[in-house]
Amino acid sequence: MPKAYVIFTEAIKDPAGMAAYGKAAGPTLAEGDARVLAADPRPEVLEGEWHGNQTVVLEFASMEAARAWYESAAYAKAKPLRQAAADTNAVIVSGFVMPSAGE
Repeated sequence: MPKAYVIFTEAIKDPAGMAAYGKAAGPTLAEGDARVLAADPRPEVLEGEWHGNQTVVLEFASMEAARAWYESAAYAKAKPLRQAAADTNAVIVSGFVMPSAGE
């Protein structure tokens, strides 16, 4: 089963509000068994347009685990803090598993 990734692009309007969100959301990541792979306040755009001034990439064991975290009651308490502090785009993507030779 491939891993899953939640990617946020955030245009932060209220840094103090985002700090409050981070404190509220952090414990939910441990509950969701997530890993923070990247949290970059200055992503380098190589092509096209990129939304926001911060990008965050979270890793989960599966799509189901990622959805369960995002829809959890614990994260539901933190989410409004982020939504008030930043204009955010968020996606869940499935990881890629390289096919074995001969498949």
